Amino acid sequence: MLLAGLLWATAGPFSVTLYGLGIPAPSVAFLRVSTGTLFLFLFMLRWARPYLRLPKQDVWTLFVLGGLMVAFFQLAYQRSTESVGVPATVALLYLAPAWVVLLSPKLLGERLTPVRGILTLVAVTGVWMTVFGARGEGVSLTPSGILWGCITGAAYGTYTLFARRTAGTRGALAPLFWSTLGGGIGLLGYLALFSTEPLVLPDTAAGWGIGILFGLVTMAIAPLLLFSGIRVLEAGRASIVTTIEPLMAALLSWWLLSQTLTLSGWLGLGILTAGVAGAYWADGAPPSGKESDTSPPPSGRLRSERSPLRSATRRRT
Repeated sequence: MLLAGLLWATAGPFSVTLYGLGIPAPSVAFLRVSTGTLFLFLFMLRWARPYLRLPKQDVWTLFVLGGLMVAFFQLAYQRSTESVGVPATVALLYLAPAWVVLLSPKLLGERLTPVRGILTLVAVTGVWMTVFGARGEGVSLTPSGILWGCITGAAYGTYTLFARRTAGTRGALAPLFWSTLGGGIGLLGYLALFSTEPLVLPDTAAGWGIGILFGLVTMAIAPLLLFSGIRVLEAGRASIVTTIEPLMAALLSWWLLSQTLTLSGWLGLGILTAGVAGAYWADGAPPSGKESDTSPPPSGRLRSERSPLRSATRRRT
């Protein structure tokens, strides 16, 4: 679980490195998704071969709708990272739990408890303290960059709701694969029809190595580690560990990219992490006198799907 959070924290440094090789943000988004799809396909061959045949009734849900969510999220993530930098983008990504909390009562019939609401406000406060504390090379807190970051959080929160509705009947890997494949095709269509920037791919072996590693680490290995960890640990407790991501992303950005935070920014990052982790802990606690059933179900699907706050960082596109 800890390793999953650490791997996701590398997404920003990978992206900025590819920008430095002359690859624009939309092309980086396509490169990440397309290489990730390749590895997810190999995982499907190994662990979910029957789901490689997509039923007609799932084409619209998994491939089209899921693909649009993935494409929108990946494009927004790269645009935000390009403008406001890695620490601010990762912080804005954690607006996703608030978005899910707002929508889950209507879409999933889940009750908004006072504890969940308070901890959500704590997390959102930490998000904005972190964003306005971002400083360093390549960091420009423009309204458009911040807006792209907000779209990133909203898009990821929407994908979380999508994943929760689909994984219960189709497992975790199949929706991830089909939506990622659809996202790659969607990004290719965007680049061909709407983008003012052409598709640019690496022109060196080193560039291709970075791009392939980017997709493998952040789109394939990290989600599998998370799902495997949840099968061993109680889901709420396990997900707490992944909140190390914003801290590690900030540290990696300071070390590798000369992007850092002011004192208030670091304080906000701590508040953000505490708010999200606290929500996981509060919602993940089993009833008194009962132990959580952490054994994997016979189908290999995830059993625990309780809290929108908790699940908002469990499905990573």
